Amino acid sequence: MDPENPIVKLCAQGMQAEFDGKPDVARALFTQAWDTAQDDYEASIAAHFLARHQETPEDALHWNQESLARAEAVADERVDSFYPSLYLNLGHSYEVLGNLKEASKYYDLAAAKTEVLDEDRYGGIVRQGIAAGKARLAATG
Repeated sequence: MDPENPIVKLCAQGMQAEFDGKPDVARALFTQAWDTAQDDYEASIAAHFLARHQETPEDALHWNQESLARAEAVADERVDSFYPSLYLNLGHSYEVLGNLKEASKYYDLAAAKTEVLDEDRYGGIVRQGIAAGKARLAATG
């Protein structure tokens, strides 16, 4: 991601607010990012972060679906590295809502895309999240 992109900057500020224990500030920054996004790429990023600050699992699923739809509308490789995280978050949303078949589908899609992740902290977090989701589903039956 381009750290100079205004939407990326807003989302980075929102992540810092999360880290600082200010979820209301984070949500406001992610909402501002959504409101000012200029294209599907920026909207995908903003929706991805907005999904984390929803009051209901259904609303989180909506924003995760919106993020994926916007990523799929981008006609270039800028979003390729997003897919593991987007699929992971969709899997988690479906899992929370009790739709384990869809959860499994999205965890599998996430796992299939991990080759695009770097061997860094972020990549490790996403890989760990996928493994944990798949393990939870395996434990249910």
